[in-house]
Amino acid sequence: MNTEDLLNQIAFIKEIDKVKYIQRKTKLFNSDRNENDAEHSWHLALMAIVLAEHSDEPIDILKVVKMVLIHDIVEIDAGDVFMYDTQKNHDNTDEERLAANRIFGLLPEKQADEMISIWEEFEAGETNEAKFAKSMDRLEPLLQNTSNNGGVWKEFDVSYKKVYEKKSVIKEGSKTLWNYAEGLINESVAKGILKNE
Repeated sequence: MNTEDLLNQIAFIKEIDKVKYIQRKTKLFNSDRNENDAEHSWHLALMAIVLAEHSDEPIDILKVVKMVLIHDIVEIDAGDVFMYDTQKNHDNTDEERLAANRIFGLLPEKQADEMISIWEEFEAGETNEAKFAKSMDRLEPLLQNTSNNGGVWKEFDVSYKKVYEKKSVIKEGSKTLWNYAEGLINESVAKGILKNE
């Protein structure tokens, strides 16, 4: 047993506990309590397992689960950027890159390299696994907002066009899930919980 590796792994495990304290703008289903990043990642992992059959392409589900479990760890340092933020782009940032290097760098080198590689693959969104993982990441808040009578869409005056644009990423991983999501978006407009302008 390599004691140094074990101590590094324990240091990483302690550090990622901070994910539980990062509050997201979205709220739990049928609730007024904000979700935290740990809850979000756990939910995406189970969604990926349950919905894997709807992926348009064959996927390595373990890799997808790894992606969704680690994709927001960088927010420990970089913070959570609201998907509909009008001031800061939700895309990968220099702050997130620094965070990935620092946090995953706590692990033994081989594990750190693997985690960074998986995180980079998710961010790039080009592989079948990354496309499906991103589908999960966009579907979950959609389900939350529809369960909360518009949720953050109403709270932050988000338009149909913006929601449609952000959620259309779902179709890259699953046309079946996109058809379902598109139906929910259109239904939300019809119900008056998402403004159409």
